[in-house]
Amino acid sequence: MNRLPERDAVRRPAGAARHAPRPANRAPARTELAERLAEGCEELKLNLGFDERERLLSYLDLLQRWNRVYNLTAIRDPANMLVQHLLDSLAVLRPLDEAAQRVVASRAGSGPCLLDVGSGAGLPGLALALAWPALEADLVEPVGKKAAFLRQSVAELGLAQRVRVHEGRIQEVRLFRPPDLAICRAFASLNEFATLIEPFITPETVVFAMKGQRQEIEAEAAALAPGWRVTDIAALVVPGLGAARHLVELAQPTRTGR
Repeated sequence: MNRLPERDAVRRPAGAARHAPRPANRAPARTELAERLAEGCEELKLNLGFDERERLLSYLDLLQRWNRVYNLTAIRDPANMLVQHLLDSLAVLRPLDEAAQRVVASRAGSGPCLLDVGSGAGLPGLALALAWPALEADLVEPVGKKAAFLRQSVAELGLAQRVRVHEGRIQEVRLFRPPDLAICRAFASLNEFATLIEPFITPETVVFAMKGQRQEIEAEAAALAPGWRVTDIAALVVPGLGAARHLVELAQPTRTGR
């Protein structure tokens, strides 16, 4: 199983130098985190409103509280959580939105639906749903404490009408509707991911994977099952993060009778 490193060195976002350095033993105040989030969104060219950013910060508060008891992530510092979890997830919002527009352009009524496999603490699916009001999401997570955190977050953050949490392996899931988009982050090899989601997607579903080093991606691409192929490897620039990040787009095998 290939996982994105969680302990990469973190740089401050551009413009953050105007903030005085904080002592190592003092957690950043919410106002400081709010400023860093706003700066990060600006760097990512995301026009998030105040309400969306506040919900993202409320999610971060929940994650910190639960993490003290349930150890959901190895990252403890709130500023690092903001960069390595929130901004890392938000870095894929624009390309996913562009893909969703292609898929749903001819369909009236419902917005796009995302399948997030191995969602963990809701990354990227829950973070994307908080920042993208039109998005529905199915979050699949087999670890009980993480699924419980997802359910609590969905309830407290007012997402129950459009975000569904599935506790269990993807093989055991029954989806409410077929996904327009499918994604994983720090979950599995490209081939394992593709194999697991194949029964749940339609020919129109656009499939993505968040990965680290390009060499790893190229090696995994060579091991894809027949019919699957990588169509794009886009470098992601995550504000404040000095580590390689890529968004991989996969093309499915051509199917008949579906």
